Amino acid sequence: MNNCLIDISEASGYLHTKNRQLIIQFKDESPPASVPIEDITALVISSPDTIYSHQLLSALSESGVCLIVCGRNRLPNGILLPIQGHSTQTERLKAQAEAKLPLKKQLWKSIVQAKITNQAHLLKKLRGDDFGLLYLSNKVRSGDPDNKEGQAAKIYWSNLFNTFSFTRGRNEPPPNNYLNYGYAVLRAIVARAICTSGLHPSLGIHHHNRYNFFCLADDIMEPFRPIVDEEVVQLVRKNKIELSLNSEHKKQLLQALTKSFVFNGETRTLFDIISRITSNLAQIFLAGKGTFCFPNIISKRK
Repeated sequence: MNNCLIDISEASGYLHTKNRQLIIQFKDESPPASVPIEDITALVISSPDTIYSHQLLSALSESGVCLIVCGRNRLPNGILLPIQGHSTQTERLKAQAEAKLPLKKQLWKSIVQAKITNQAHLLKKLRGDDFGLLYLSNKVRSGDPDNKEGQAAKIYWSNLFNTFSFTRGRNEPPPNNYLNYGYAVLRAIVARAICTSGLHPSLGIHHHNRYNFFCLADDIMEPFRPIVDEEVVQLVRKNKIELSLNSEHKKQLLQALTKSFVFNGETRTLFDIISRITSNLAQIFLAGKGTFCFPNIISKRK
């Protein structure tokens, strides 16, 4: 399967399906565009005038395509995911729900270590110094009771944009909106992989909130956030950050999530890597033991 992320943001029109193709009929009467549905990982709809058929929604769900709907602020506020993910889904969901706390704590340790390590690699690439993050990564204990993740975050955000004035927050000024957009698409990619592996995105390892349908997705996506961070840093460097995202900047953020990475000695797409991780997680839940393996997602190229 190809790793295609599509954002419908500027041009509005009618989206439907024919012969297993996504057909985009633009309202300005320009020739329609088409993409094989099986090649799509996620479809982002942010143009408020876009109309889509029920047949298309059904076809997207059948193919496991993640549909991301944006609100008036052009940021994602809804996700449509497939309800049927795996032939042994019931067995896997039961094992996921019954996972023991010690196992969850060990898994969370691996996630936090991978996240801090990737943050360290990004700082090293951009600033020439990891500012002690690799040291913190090695000090993470089961369940991260010392909150090394939080300690690393303070160091990371203070140095990522080479300014101490930046504050990371969903409702804070730009470039936070760029980060929010990239993270939302990443979250959807992870949620899709979770469903494909026969797990449920709401049953988290560490994140737990009765109002959050994507607790497990929020867990698994943590080590991959620096992919988005790096792209936003590049936009900041080029003074391209604006109050609202334009289509070109969204395209750049989506392209960052369609790059290939080396995982277990093989070059694979991000979705393929995350799918392997979630499939491994399902086996860990079934066995009641096991460990995570996350890739170094920061390229050494400058």
